[in-house]
Amino acid sequence: MKQYTRSEILSRLHQKLDSGKIIVAAGAGTGISAKFEEEGGADLLLVFNSGSYRMHGLGSLSGLLAYGDANAIAIEMGERQILPIVNEVPVICSVNGTDPTRVMRKFLEKVIETGFSGVNNFPTVGLIDGNFRAALEETGMGYYKEVEMIADAHEMGIFTMAYAFTAEEAASMAAAGCDVLLAHVGLTSGGSIGAKNTMSLDQAIDLTDAMATAARSINPDIFILAHGGPISNPQDVRSVLKRIKIHGFVGASSMERIPVEKGIRGITAEFAAIQLDGN
Repeated sequence: MKQYTRSEILSRLHQKLDSGKIIVAAGAGTGISAKFEEEGGADLLLVFNSGSYRMHGLGSLSGLLAYGDANAIAIEMGERQILPIVNEVPVICSVNGTDPTRVMRKFLEKVIETGFSGVNNFPTVGLIDGNFRAALEETGMGYYKEVEMIADAHEMGIFTMAYAFTAEEAASMAAAGCDVLLAHVGLTSGGSIGAKNTMSLDQAIDLTDAMATAARSINPDIFILAHGGPISNPQDVRSVLKRIKIHGFVGASSMERIPVEKGIRGITAEFAAIQLDGN
């Protein structure tokens, strides 16, 4: 495992773009995911609490609900499963910035002491809307707390990646100093437990562009990665890149869950189809 400073990661990302290739960030919910995402060429690995649920066959939104301490889960996943496996790629810890039981700056120090090279805002209330979202915002557990966490990390010299869901949120994260904006357009579609009803790819591209434009109005040098919804495979990413200016893609379900579903189902079916006579 290597731990990187913010400036070192930014240099690595610029070098990747200079090579003519996109930046690829991958969610790692298990050590084997991390191992082969690194071998496949991922530039950044993100440890989400949802990755643990996802790779247990549960929906990614499990990570938003009260099934466990999101921050403790992410730290343990990194310390025991991901960081010991990874050789070169920077590993980013997803932090629940709205957690009212943490002294956030102290927790961010713990994240770095554990060996992570940066932070990201997840679980995120950006995935929540309606009356519940309004109540969270009114009672001190809103998206603005995630913005404050990213701002704290930036002030501490930590590399930051931030999910945003609207142009306004993108601008607020850029103002907080985030290095990489993750333009989130909804729960990833595809596979056995992916979203069934998502916006169209055209709508996702338009929303991603709106977030990128808003973020660049604050920081022209910010990196922009697409994520989620109907953007779930390499061809989708190519379609996005043909229409708007962004720097790459961040995938979690699309990197580890969907390929695992297909691979295990396929090879098991091949074994199960073998005749007793060996033919």
